[in-house]
Amino acid sequence: MQVHYSGTVTTPPVFFSSKHSHHVHEQFDVRADDGSTFRVVDNVSITPRVPAHPGDHVIVQGDLVNARGQPPIVHWTHHDPGHRHADGFVELGGRIYG
Repeated sequence: MQVHYSGTVTTPPVFFSSKHSHHVHEQFDVRADDGSTFRVVDNVSITPRVPAHPGDHVIVQGDLVNARGQPPIVHWTHHDPGHRHADGFVELGGRIYG
């Protein structure tokens, strides 16, 4: 499900290599303006890393995935090089990463 959220970064980015795609990703948590929380998982092999810090305000567009026992995840926060998927993004300080 495609979502569009605005909120505040609550954790510093952590980087990891995906077991499925073998691409490098970053993740950070966000408290949405409506009070809900979610985790951004961004593929930094496709798009520049987001220089987010706790307290920064971001706008996020991507696919929402609910994972049992974990916070909801918003991924596909980047363009699709194959043009088969809706593009997402993370906006920070007026700059769009995606």
